[in-house]
Amino acid sequence: MIISLNQNKNLKLFKLISAVAEKNNQSVYIVGGYVRDLLMKREIPTDIDFVTEGNGIDLANAVAQDINPKLKVSIFKNYGTAMFRHEGLDLEFVGARKESYVEHSRKPDVDAGTLEDDQKRRDFTINALAISLNKDNFGTLIDPFEGIADIKNKIIRTPLEPSRTYSDDPLRMMRAIRFASTLHFQIEQNSLNSIKKESERIKIVSMERIMVEFNKIMVSEKPSVGLKLLEESGLLALIIPELTALKGIEEVEGQTHKDNFWHTLEVLDNIAKNTENLWLRWAALLHDIGKAPTKKFVEGAGWTFHGHEFLGSKMVKTLFHRLKLPLGSDMKYVQKLVKLSSRPIALIDDGTSDSALRRLLFDSGEDLEDLFTLCKADITTKNSYKQEKFKKNFEYVAEKIKEVEEKDHVRNFQPPISGEEIMELFDLKPGREIGILKEKVKEAILEGEIGNDKEEARNFVIKEGEILGLKLA
Repeated sequence: MIISLNQNKNLKLFKLISAVAEKNNQSVYIVGGYVRDLLMKREIPTDIDFVTEGNGIDLANAVAQDINPKLKVSIFKNYGTAMFRHEGLDLEFVGARKESYVEHSRKPDVDAGTLEDDQKRRDFTINALAISLNKDNFGTLIDPFEGIADIKNKIIRTPLEPSRTYSDDPLRMMRAIRFASTLHFQIEQNSLNSIKKESERIKIVSMERIMVEFNKIMVSEKPSVGLKLLEESGLLALIIPELTALKGIEEVEGQTHKDNFWHTLEVLDNIAKNTENLWLRWAALLHDIGKAPTKKFVEGAGWTFHGHEFLGSKMVKTLFHRLKLPLGSDMKYVQKLVKLSSRPIALIDDGTSDSALRRLLFDSGEDLEDLFTLCKADITTKNSYKQEKFKKNFEYVAEKIKEVEEKDHVRNFQPPISGEEIMELFDLKPGREIGILKEKVKEAILEGEIGNDKEEARNFVIKEGEILGLKLA
């Protein structure tokens, strides 16, 4: 089968690489994701992998020299690879190789091999496709494992026996699920069975590599596809057991609660329709994480999960640390949304005080809209009447908050009187009294005792300072 590259925007580059390879007496092929996406008519990736039955580093250097002698080539001798950037493309060259693995490592022993050897070591048939750039068969598709048929039938399948493929490199289990989620493919049954069988092998993979694949699942169009496969395969229980702990429905005295795991996946899919923000999706994934440890049956009240939001927000830091996720602003953002995830629902009442609304504004700050996006995604009832009612309730709260914000300006609140001004008022040096007075000003504004106004705040501080025994300077 010949793949026409005449309309390909990289044709000129491919012709150049073909000519350089021929001059060097080397073969050269495009392999991997670029070929797959080209055949699937997906957006063409900006990274292109080339395999040569020879020395990949030599070919990379020769191609770079032909393009521009000043091009910087990055060389990785241990892997026999070299790469450089050219016109927005990442071009990587590697010598064809065959691999053998030892039990407790993902790092294989590598020997020089043929194109066929190289295709055998690929993770999936859809990634084992190659297009020849050699002069005598330029554009010929080389498909020894029927990858084209698997693309047509939307199947994820390994070139070799699946248990061996996954045992050799357990990260491929995550990649199989990621491709199923992002490409809307099915994992072939033997392959899925092998993932279940080899799931414990994921423990030899670094958490950083696992999270790269996990986050690609999280930003897919419907993340629950991947999460369900992770759960079914046993991988999720090994990676985030706090999530699988939410599974199941208990019954006491005829009273049950919903299955919080499957509810969480619904919330995640709901939010995915409205945002591509990875960390907002993580907030959806973890918003009920505290429910398993706080679940309790109370006589007369039924099932309760008191304080699950507070506990859940504390669990976020532990999780992010273990999963090697960012511990800075992204983690704090997820913590904040998990902690506040039930607050807006408590404000759906005509009797809700302005102070409660001000506090929500103050606590959520610039993330208020994201919090409401999360809360709306949390509406998973199938009852259309209830669904409509909940949405109208949120619109009502949003309107009330808007009114309070316009009046009191407490979002991203900064005290109208600074610590320096308080010290000047009472001729004080830095000390605990300053913090006490600033906190009293904040509370007075949030409670509506004074306005968010400099003069009102100054008068309030003078009065409170006298109570503390302070004298004006």
